[in-house]
Amino acid sequence: MQSPCTMSESVLSLFRLLGSISGILQVTSLFILVLLLLKVAQFYLQRQRLLKAVQHFPSPPSHWLYGHSREIKKDQGLQLTLKWVEKFPSAYSRWLWGTKCQLSIHDPEYIKVVLGRTDPKVQESSRFMAQWLGYGLLLKNGQAWMEHRRMLNPAFHSNILKNYVETMADSMQVMLDKWEELISHSPHLEIFGHISLMSLDTIMKCAFSYQGNVQTDKNSQYYTKAIENLATMLVTRIRNIFYQNNIIYRLTPEGRRNLRACQLAHEHTDRVIRLRKAQLQKEGELEKVRQKRHLDFLDILLFARMENGSSLSDKDLRAEVDTFMFAGHDTTASGISWILYALASHPEHQQRCREEIQSLLGDGASITWDHLDQMPYTTMCIKEALRLYPPVPGIGRELSKPITFPDGRSLPKETVSGSSLPCMR
Repeated sequence: MQSPCTMSESVLSLFRLLGSISGILQVTSLFILVLLLLKVAQFYLQRQRLLKAVQHFPSPPSHWLYGHSREIKKDQGLQLTLKWVEKFPSAYSRWLWGTKCQLSIHDPEYIKVVLGRTDPKVQESSRFMAQWLGYGLLLKNGQAWMEHRRMLNPAFHSNILKNYVETMADSMQVMLDKWEELISHSPHLEIFGHISLMSLDTIMKCAFSYQGNVQTDKNSQYYTKAIENLATMLVTRIRNIFYQNNIIYRLTPEGRRNLRACQLAHEHTDRVIRLRKAQLQKEGELEKVRQKRHLDFLDILLFARMENGSSLSDKDLRAEVDTFMFAGHDTTASGISWILYALASHPEHQQRCREEIQSLLGDGASITWDHLDQMPYTTMCIKEALRLYPPVPGIGRELSKPITFPDGRSLPKETVSGSSLPCMR
Protein backbone atom coordinates (compact mmCIF):
# COMPACT_ATOMS: atom_id res chain seq x y z
CA MET A 1 0.00 0.00 0.00
CA GLN A 2 1.43 3.39 -1.07
CA SER A 3 2.10 6.05 1.54
CA PRO A 4 0.35 9.47 1.28
CA CYS A 5 3.70 11.03 0.45
CA THR A 6 4.24 8.67 -2.50
CA MET A 7 0.72 9.27 -3.77
CA SER A 8 1.24 13.03 -3.64
CA GLU A 9 4.43 12.71 -5.67
CA SER A 10 2.60 10.63 -8.29
CA VAL A 11 -0.18 13.19 -8.56
CA LEU A 12 2.35 16.01 -8.86
CA SER A 13 4.22 14.09 -11.58
CA LEU A 14 0.97 13.58 -13.44
CA PHE A 15 0.16 17.31 -13.26
CA ARG A 16 3.65 18.18 -14.44
CA LEU A 17 3.28 15.78 -17.38
CA LEU A 18 -0.10 17.22 -18.29
CA GLY A 19 1.30 20.72 -17.96
CA SER A 20 4.21 19.79 -20.22
CA ILE A 21 1.89 18.29 -22.83
CA SER A 22 -0.37 21.33 -22.61
CA GLY A 23 2.64 23.59 -23.15
CA ILE A 24 3.73 21.60 -26.18
CA LEU A 25 0.20 21.77 -27.61
CA GLN A 26 0.07 25.51 -27.05
CA VAL A 27 3.40 26.05 -28.77
CA THR A 28 2.32 23.77 -31.64
CA SER A 29 -1.00 25.59 -31.99
CA LEU A 30 0.77 28.94 -32.00
CA PHE A 31 3.23 27.71 -34.65
CA ILE A 32 0.39 26.44 -36.84
CA LEU A 33 -1.49 29.73 -36.43
CA VAL A 34 1.58 31.78 -37.39
CA LEU A 35 2.22 29.50 -40.38
CA LEU A 36 -1.40 29.82 -41.47
CA LEU A 37 -1.26 33.61 -41.20
CA LEU A 38 1.94 33.66 -43.25
CA LYS A 39 0.28 31.52 -45.93
CA VAL A 40 -2.74 33.82 -46.00
CA ALA A 41 -0.46 36.84 -46.35
CA GLN A 42 1.52 35.10 -49.09
CA PHE A 43 -1.71 34.19 -50.90
CA TYR A 44 -2.96 37.79 -50.67
CA LEU A 45 0.30 39.36 -51.86
CA GLN A 46 0.68 36.91 -54.76
CA ARG A 47 -2.91 37.46 -55.84
CA GLN A 48 -2.45 41.23 -55.70
CA ARG A 49 0.70 40.91 -57.82
CA LEU A 50 -1.19 38.91 -60.44
CA LEU A 51 -4.15 41.28 -60.42
CA LYS A 52 -1.78 44.17 -61.06
CA ALA A 53 0.03 42.25 -63.82
CA VAL A 54 -3.21 41.55 -65.76
CA GLN A 55 -5.12 44.69 -64.85
CA HIS A 56 -5.15 45.87 -68.48
CA PHE A 57 -6.56 42.55 -69.72
CA PRO A 58 -10.30 42.30 -68.91
CA SER A 59 -11.69 38.91 -67.97
CA PRO A 60 -15.05 37.34 -67.09
CA PRO A 61 -16.07 37.68 -63.42
CA SER A 62 -14.28 35.09 -61.27
CA HIS A 63 -14.40 33.77 -57.71
CA TRP A 64 -11.47 34.86 -55.51
CA LEU A 65 -10.61 31.23 -54.68
CA TYR A 66 -12.13 29.00 -57.40
CA GLY A 67 -11.46 31.39 -60.27
CA HIS A 68 -13.27 30.28 -63.42
CA SER A 69 -12.94 26.56 -62.68
CA ARG A 70 -16.63 26.11 -61.90
CA GLU A 71 -17.59 27.66 -65.24
CA ILE A 72 -15.15 25.54 -67.23
CA LYS A 73 -17.04 22.28 -67.22
CA LYS A 74 -15.51 19.15 -68.68
CA ASP A 75 -17.52 19.11 -71.91
CA GLN A 76 -18.04 22.86 -72.37
CA GLY A 77 -14.49 24.25 -72.23
CA LEU A 78 -14.23 24.85 -75.98
CA GLN A 79 -17.61 26.59 -76.23
CA LEU A 80 -16.75 28.85 -73.28
CA THR A 81 -13.35 29.69 -74.77
CA LEU A 82 -14.96 30.66 -78.10
CA LYS A 83 -17.45 32.87 -76.24
CA TRP A 84 -14.69 34.68 -74.36
CA VAL A 85 -12.55 35.09 -77.49
CA GLU A 86 -15.42 36.95 -79.15
CA LYS A 87 -16.05 39.12 -76.08
CA PHE A 88 -12.46 40.10 -75.23
CA PRO A 89 -10.32 41.35 -78.13
CA SER A 90 -6.75 40.07 -78.54
CA ALA A 91 -6.34 38.59 -75.02
CA TYR A 92 -8.06 37.94 -71.70
CA SER A 93 -7.01 36.66 -68.30
CA ARG A 94 -8.48 33.41 -67.04
CA TRP A 95 -8.17 32.30 -63.42
CA LEU A 96 -7.79 28.64 -62.47
CA TRP A 97 -7.94 29.57 -58.80
CA GLY A 98 -6.84 32.34 -56.40
CA THR A 99 -3.16 32.53 -57.33
CA LYS A 100 -3.11 30.72 -60.66
CA CYS A 101 -3.96 32.83 -63.68
CA GLN A 102 -3.73 32.22 -67.42
CA LEU A 103 -3.36 35.00 -69.96
CA SER A 104 -4.93 33.60 -73.08
CA ILE A 105 -4.01 35.44 -76.28
CA HIS A 106 -5.65 34.84 -79.64
CA ASP A 107 -4.57 37.80 -81.77
CA PRO A 108 -1.96 36.90 -84.45
CA GLU A 109 0.02 40.09 -83.79
CA TYR A 110 0.12 39.31 -80.09
CA ILE A 111 1.25 35.74 -80.75
CA LYS A 112 3.94 36.98 -83.15
CA VAL A 113 5.43 39.14 -80.39
CA VAL A 114 5.55 36.22 -77.92
CA LEU A 115 6.97 33.67 -80.36
CA GLY A 116 9.52 36.12 -81.71
CA ARG A 117 11.39 35.91 -78.39
CA THR A 118 13.45 33.19 -76.74
CA ASP A 119 11.54 32.89 -73.47
CA PRO A 120 11.58 29.41 -71.88
CA LYS A 121 8.65 27.01 -71.81
CA VAL A 122 6.29 27.07 -68.85
CA GLN A 123 7.84 25.07 -66.01
CA GLU A 124 4.66 24.65 -63.94
CA SER A 125 2.88 22.39 -66.42
CA SER A 126 6.14 20.83 -67.60
CA ARG A 127 6.81 19.23 -64.22
CA PHE A 128 3.50 17.36 -64.44
CA MET A 129 4.23 16.10 -67.96
CA ALA A 130 7.81 15.15 -67.04
CA GLN A 131 6.56 12.31 -64.83
CA TRP A 132 5.10 10.77 -67.96
CA LEU A 133 7.33 11.96 -70.84
CA GLY A 134 10.59 12.85 -69.09
CA TYR A 135 12.62 15.82 -70.27
CA GLY A 136 12.83 15.14 -73.99
CA LEU A 137 12.65 17.67 -76.83
CA LEU A 138 9.12 18.69 -75.87
CA LEU A 139 10.09 19.87 -72.37
CA LYS A 140 13.76 20.79 -72.69
CA ASN A 141 14.93 24.40 -72.87
CA GLY A 142 18.02 26.32 -73.92
CA GLN A 143 21.32 24.61 -74.68
CA ALA A 144 20.08 21.13 -73.72
CA TRP A 145 17.27 21.45 -76.27
CA MET A 146 19.70 22.66 -78.95
CA GLU A 147 22.06 19.70 -78.41
CA HIS A 148 19.30 17.09 -78.63
CA ARG A 149 17.63 18.79 -81.59
CA ARG A 150 20.95 18.87 -83.45
CA MET A 151 21.51 15.18 -82.74
CA LEU A 152 18.02 14.25 -84.00
CA ASN A 153 18.02 16.50 -87.08
CA PRO A 154 18.62 13.59 -89.51
CA ALA A 155 15.40 11.93 -88.30
CA PHE A 156 13.37 14.94 -89.49
CA HIS A 157 14.84 15.08 -93.02
CA SER A 158 12.01 15.28 -95.55
CA ASN A 159 13.63 12.76 -97.91
CA ILE A 160 13.32 10.04 -95.28
CA LEU A 161 9.53 10.16 -95.69
CA LYS A 162 9.76 8.76 -99.22
CA ASN A 163 10.75 5.38 -97.83
CA TYR A 164 7.78 5.30 -95.49
CA VAL A 165 4.84 5.94 -97.84
CA GLU A 166 4.32 2.24 -98.59
CA THR A 167 4.46 1.36 -94.89
CA MET A 168 1.93 4.09 -94.09
CA ALA A 169 -0.39 2.86 -96.84
CA ASP A 170 -0.17 -0.73 -95.55
CA SER A 171 -1.06 0.35 -92.00
CA MET A 172 -3.97 2.39 -93.33
CA GLN A 173 -5.27 -0.58 -95.34
CA VAL A 174 -5.32 -2.78 -92.23
CA MET A 175 -7.49 -0.17 -90.50
CA LEU A 176 -9.83 0.21 -93.49
CA ASP A 177 -10.30 -3.56 -93.67
CA LYS A 178 -11.29 -3.53 -89.99
CA TRP A 179 -13.78 -0.74 -90.70
CA GLU A 180 -15.33 -2.69 -93.57
CA GLU A 181 -15.96 -5.56 -91.19
CA LEU A 182 -17.32 -3.38 -88.38
CA ILE A 183 -19.74 -1.31 -90.47
CA SER A 184 -21.27 -4.52 -91.83
CA HIS A 185 -22.69 -4.99 -88.31
CA SER A 186 -23.40 -1.35 -87.37
CA PRO A 187 -23.54 1.89 -89.38
CA HIS A 188 -21.99 3.83 -86.49
CA LEU A 189 -18.26 3.75 -85.82
CA GLU A 190 -16.10 5.54 -83.24
CA ILE A 191 -12.98 6.18 -85.29
CA PHE A 192 -10.47 7.79 -82.91
CA GLY A 193 -9.37 4.56 -81.19
CA HIS A 194 -8.80 2.82 -84.53
CA ILE A 195 -6.90 5.80 -85.94
CA SER A 196 -4.74 5.91 -82.80
CA LEU A 197 -3.74 2.28 -83.30
CA MET A 198 -3.09 2.88 -87.01
CA SER A 199 -0.89 5.92 -86.34
CA LEU A 200 0.94 4.04 -83.56
CA ASP A 201 1.48 1.11 -85.94
CA THR A 202 2.92 3.54 -88.50
CA ILE A 203 5.26 5.38 -86.14
CA MET A 204 6.46 2.10 -84.61
CA LYS A 205 7.44 0.74 -88.02
CA CYS A 206 8.82 3.96 -89.49
CA ALA A 207 10.67 5.46 -86.50
CA PHE A 208 11.37 2.46 -84.26
CA SER A 209 11.98 -0.37 -86.77
CA TYR A 210 9.19 -2.45 -85.21
CA GLN A 211 8.27 -5.57 -87.17
CA GLY A 212 5.03 -6.65 -85.52
CA ASN A 213 1.42 -5.56 -86.11
CA VAL A 214 0.36 -3.02 -83.53
CA GLN A 215 -3.26 -2.95 -84.68
CA THR A 216 -3.82 -6.56 -83.61
CA ASP A 217 -1.64 -6.44 -80.49
CA LYS A 218 -3.57 -6.07 -77.21
CA ASN A 219 -0.55 -4.59 -75.43
CA SER A 220 -0.60 -1.71 -77.90
CA GLN A 221 -4.28 -1.10 -77.16
CA TYR A 222 -3.41 -0.83 -73.46
CA TYR A 223 -0.75 1.74 -74.38
CA THR A 224 -3.07 3.96 -76.45
CA LYS A 225 -5.68 3.83 -73.68
CA ALA A 226 -3.03 4.75 -71.10
CA ILE A 227 -1.96 7.73 -73.24
CA GLU A 228 -5.57 8.87 -73.58
CA ASN A 229 -6.02 8.66 -69.79
CA LEU A 230 -2.75 10.49 -69.10
CA ALA A 231 -3.71 13.38 -71.38
CA THR A 232 -7.11 13.70 -69.68
CA MET A 233 -5.64 13.51 -66.17
CA LEU A 234 -2.99 16.11 -67.06
CA VAL A 235 -5.67 18.69 -67.85
CA THR A 236 -7.58 17.77 -64.69
CA ARG A 237 -4.48 18.13 -62.53
CA ILE A 238 -3.51 21.53 -63.95
CA ARG A 239 -6.98 22.85 -63.12
CA ASN A 240 -7.25 21.39 -59.59
CA ILE A 241 -5.68 23.36 -56.72
CA PHE A 242 -5.50 20.24 -54.52
CA TYR A 243 -3.50 18.25 -57.13
CA GLN A 244 -0.50 20.60 -57.37
CA ASN A 245 1.60 18.92 -54.67
CA ASN A 246 3.12 15.62 -55.82
CA ILE A 247 2.82 13.89 -52.43
CA ILE A 248 -0.86 14.81 -51.98
CA TYR A 249 -1.65 13.95 -55.62
CA ARG A 250 -0.14 10.47 -55.32
CA LEU A 251 -2.36 9.73 -52.32
CA THR A 252 -5.54 10.46 -54.31
CA PRO A 253 -7.36 7.81 -56.41
CA GLU A 254 -6.61 9.82 -59.58
CA GLY A 255 -2.94 10.10 -58.60
CA ARG A 256 -2.74 6.31 -58.30
CA ARG A 257 -4.45 5.89 -61.68
CA ASN A 258 -1.97 8.35 -63.15
CA LEU A 259 0.96 6.37 -61.73
CA ARG A 260 -0.40 3.13 -63.19
CA ALA A 261 -0.95 4.73 -66.62
CA CYS A 262 2.64 6.08 -66.53
CA GLN A 263 3.91 2.59 -65.75
CA LEU A 264 1.98 1.10 -68.69
CA ALA A 265 3.34 3.76 -71.05
CA HIS A 266 6.92 3.26 -69.83
CA GLU A 267 6.64 -0.52 -70.09
CA HIS A 268 5.66 -0.12 -73.74
CA THR A 269 8.55 2.20 -74.63
CA ASP A 270 11.04 0.11 -72.62
CA ARG A 271 9.96 -2.95 -74.59
CA VAL A 272 10.45 -1.10 -77.91
CA ILE A 273 14.00 -0.05 -76.90
CA ARG A 274 14.84 -3.53 -75.64
CA LEU A 275 13.63 -5.22 -78.85
CA ARG A 276 15.60 -2.86 -81.09
CA LYS A 277 18.78 -3.32 -79.04
CA ALA A 278 18.38 -7.08 -79.40
CA GLN A 279 17.92 -6.76 -83.18
CA LEU A 280 21.07 -4.64 -83.51
CA GLN A 281 23.09 -7.32 -81.70
CA LYS A 282 22.32 -9.90 -84.39
CA GLU A 283 25.19 -10.75 -86.70
CA GLY A 284 25.50 -8.30 -89.59
CA GLU A 285 22.50 -6.21 -88.52
CA LEU A 286 24.52 -3.36 -87.05
CA GLU A 287 26.64 -2.94 -90.16
CA LYS A 288 23.59 -3.12 -92.41
CA VAL A 289 21.93 -0.31 -90.47
CA ARG A 290 25.10 1.82 -90.57
CA GLN A 291 25.04 1.65 -94.38
CA LYS A 292 21.52 3.12 -94.58
CA ARG A 293 21.39 6.61 -96.02
CA HIS A 294 18.84 7.74 -93.44
CA LEU A 295 18.60 6.17 -90.00
CA ASP A 296 15.35 5.65 -88.11
CA PHE A 297 14.69 7.83 -85.08
CA LEU A 298 15.51 5.13 -82.49
CA ASP A 299 18.66 4.03 -84.35
CA ILE A 300 19.97 7.61 -84.23
CA LEU A 301 19.49 7.62 -80.45
CA LEU A 302 21.09 4.20 -79.96
CA PHE A 303 24.04 5.00 -82.23
CA ALA A 304 24.65 8.28 -80.40
CA ARG A 305 24.71 6.26 -77.18
CA MET A 306 27.17 3.70 -78.56
CA GLU A 307 29.54 6.24 -80.08
CA ASN A 308 29.62 8.47 -77.01
CA GLY A 309 28.15 6.83 -73.94
CA SER A 310 28.19 10.03 -71.94
CA SER A 311 26.07 11.95 -74.45
CA LEU A 312 22.81 10.11 -73.80
CA SER A 313 21.87 8.52 -70.48
CA ASP A 314 19.22 5.80 -70.12
CA LYS A 315 16.91 8.46 -68.71
CA ASP A 316 17.45 10.77 -71.71
CA LEU A 317 17.02 7.88 -74.14
CA ARG A 318 13.65 6.86 -72.75
CA ALA A 319 12.51 10.49 -72.49
CA GLU A 320 13.08 11.02 -76.22
CA VAL A 321 11.39 7.73 -77.08
CA ASP A 322 8.40 8.49 -74.81
CA THR A 323 8.09 11.97 -76.31
CA PHE A 324 8.36 10.91 -79.94
CA MET A 325 6.10 7.87 -79.42
CA PHE A 326 3.37 10.05 -77.91
CA ALA A 327 3.76 13.06 -80.22
CA GLY A 328 4.19 10.86 -83.28
CA HIS A 329 0.94 8.94 -82.87
CA ASP A 330 -1.51 10.80 -80.62
CA THR A 331 -1.37 14.23 -82.25
CA THR A 332 -1.40 12.58 -85.68
CA ALA A 333 -4.48 10.55 -84.73
CA SER A 334 -6.20 13.67 -83.43
CA GLY A 335 -5.38 15.60 -86.60
CA ILE A 336 -6.65 12.84 -88.91
CA SER A 337 -9.85 12.40 -86.87
CA TRP A 338 -10.65 16.12 -87.06
CA ILE A 339 -9.88 16.18 -90.80
CA LEU A 340 -12.43 13.39 -91.34
CA TYR A 341 -14.91 15.23 -89.12
CA ALA A 342 -14.47 18.44 -91.13
CA LEU A 343 -14.95 16.61 -94.42
CA ALA A 344 -18.02 14.77 -93.11
CA SER A 345 -19.47 18.15 -92.01
CA HIS A 346 -19.06 19.50 -95.56
CA PRO A 347 -20.18 16.73 -97.98
CA GLU A 348 -19.59 18.88 -101.07
CA HIS A 349 -15.89 19.27 -100.26
CA GLN A 350 -15.65 15.62 -99.26
CA GLN A 351 -17.03 14.62 -102.66
CA ARG A 352 -14.50 16.81 -104.52
CA CYS A 353 -11.66 15.21 -102.53
CA ARG A 354 -13.04 11.74 -103.29
CA GLU A 355 -13.20 12.48 -107.01
CA GLU A 356 -9.66 13.87 -107.00
CA ILE A 357 -8.27 10.77 -105.28
CA GLN A 358 -10.27 8.40 -107.50
CA SER A 359 -8.85 10.08 -110.59
CA LEU A 360 -5.36 9.19 -109.30
CA LEU A 361 -6.07 5.72 -107.90
CA GLY A 362 -8.99 4.66 -110.04
CA ASP A 363 -7.52 1.23 -110.71
CA GLY A 364 -7.13 0.51 -107.00
CA ALA A 365 -3.39 1.21 -106.96
CA SER A 366 -1.75 2.12 -103.68
CA ILE A 367 -0.74 5.71 -103.11
CA THR A 368 2.88 6.66 -103.78
CA TRP A 369 5.16 9.62 -103.04
CA ASP A 370 4.63 11.01 -106.56
CA HIS A 371 0.87 11.14 -106.02
CA LEU A 372 1.13 13.56 -103.10
CA ASP A 373 1.71 16.69 -105.19
CA GLN A 374 -1.11 15.75 -107.59
CA MET A 375 -3.99 16.33 -105.17
CA PRO A 376 -4.11 20.12 -104.60
CA TYR A 377 -7.75 20.30 -103.50
CA THR A 378 -7.39 17.52 -100.93
CA THR A 379 -4.21 19.17 -99.65
CA MET A 380 -6.04 22.48 -99.19
CA CYS A 381 -8.85 20.76 -97.27
CA ILE A 382 -6.34 19.01 -94.99
CA LYS A 383 -4.54 22.28 -94.26
CA GLU A 384 -7.79 24.13 -93.59
CA ALA A 385 -8.97 21.38 -91.20
CA LEU A 386 -5.67 21.57 -89.32
CA ARG A 387 -6.05 25.34 -89.09
CA LEU A 388 -9.54 25.01 -87.64
CA TYR A 389 -8.78 22.01 -85.40
CA PRO A 390 -5.06 22.01 -84.52
CA PRO A 391 -3.97 18.88 -82.58
CA VAL A 392 -1.94 21.14 -80.24
CA PRO A 393 -4.13 24.22 -79.75
CA GLY A 394 -1.99 26.09 -77.21
CA ILE A 395 1.58 26.84 -76.19
CA GLY A 396 2.99 28.90 -73.34
CA ARG A 397 6.10 30.90 -72.51
CA GLU A 398 7.44 32.17 -69.19
CA LEU A 399 8.63 35.73 -69.74
CA SER A 400 12.29 36.34 -68.92
CA LYS A 401 11.79 40.08 -69.40
CA PRO A 402 8.81 42.46 -69.76
CA ILE A 403 6.82 42.37 -72.96
CA THR A 404 4.76 45.07 -74.73
CA PHE A 405 2.06 44.19 -77.23
CA PRO A 406 1.15 46.19 -80.38
CA ASP A 407 -1.70 48.05 -78.66
CA GLY A 408 0.56 49.24 -75.81
CA ARG A 409 -0.59 46.79 -73.16
CA SER A 410 2.23 44.98 -71.38
CA LEU A 411 3.17 42.20 -68.97
CA PRO A 412 6.04 42.19 -66.44
CA LYS A 413 8.75 39.55 -66.44
CA GLU A 414 8.27 36.20 -64.72
CA THR A 415 4.68 36.11 -65.88
CA VAL A 416 3.63 33.84 -68.69
CA SER A 417 2.00 34.48 -72.02
CA GLY A 418 1.10 32.29 -74.95
CA SER A 419 -1.59 31.28 -77.38
CA SER A 420 -4.84 29.64 -76.37
CA LEU A 421 -4.11 28.13 -72.94
CA PRO A 422 -0.84 29.38 -71.46
CA CYS A 423 -0.18 29.46 -67.71
CA MET A 424 0.83 32.30 -65.44
CA ARG A 425 2.57 31.73 -62.13
